[in-house]
Amino acid sequence: MFISFHRSILISSAALLGSIWYSATVFGDTASATYEGKEVCIKCHDLQGETFAETAHAKAFDSLKPNVKNDVKKLAKLDPGKDYTNDPNCVGCHTTGYGEPGGYSADMPAGLLKALQGVTCESCHGAGSVFREQHGEAENTLKRDGEYTDRKVLIAAGQNYDYEAKCVACHLNYEGSGYEGAHPPFTPFTPSLGDKYKFDFIKSVMHEEDNEAKSIHEHFKLIGVFNGEAPAIREELQNNAIDPDSY
Repeated sequence: MFISFHRSILISSAALLGSIWYSATVFGDTASATYEGKEVCIKCHDLQGETFAETAHAKAFDSLKPNVKNDVKKLAKLDPGKDYTNDPNCVGCHTTGYGEPGGYSADMPAGLLKALQGVTCESCHGAGSVFREQHGEAENTLKRDGEYTDRKVLIAAGQNYDYEAKCVACHLNYEGSGYEGAHPPFTPFTPSLGDKYKFDFIKSVMHEEDNEAKSIHEHFKLIGVFNGEAPAIREELQNNAIDPDSY
């Protein structure tokens, strides 16, 4: 199912400034935030989880296994028969939270290990152990008192709204990409291998009719329990999101 979006403005400097504004004005200790795993998110966001399960990001870890995507690996001069699932040069972009508190680690309990394999919910939205509690509290506040919660509490608790920054950290992490944060280990999948590897953030986020690649979940209308300013891309996604009852 592909959704067509009307776009008059894509990503503007205003959106970037909005992200900077959030970082500068919201003060919260997110050092204790850890990764929960996609199953925790899907308990409430079941439709997002259902549509995410069929995406390339959901299966990103599997592509590191031997004899999977052989042609693609050969193109990137990788050994198709090699097991890359424990290669530190690869797992950083094929798992969730690698190298961060509570993030993917080969020695963690099996259940959480599996939950953090692939580029899952928290890869884009941030480690959820703290901010997911804010979602529940905000919903209870609205039901109990009829009051909305300021969205700033989510930012303070570690929820990420700068989605593009999360994406480019892997997709543009190659020499000559123009991405200021590029650093070793670089991805071997660069535009020199073909147009498939030319990263376009908007096409990745917006499921347009002419975009065959489905990289992330469908966007559904969310229950409005928060208020306050949000980055432009978030508002645009919600304005064009699917009504869950019609899906």
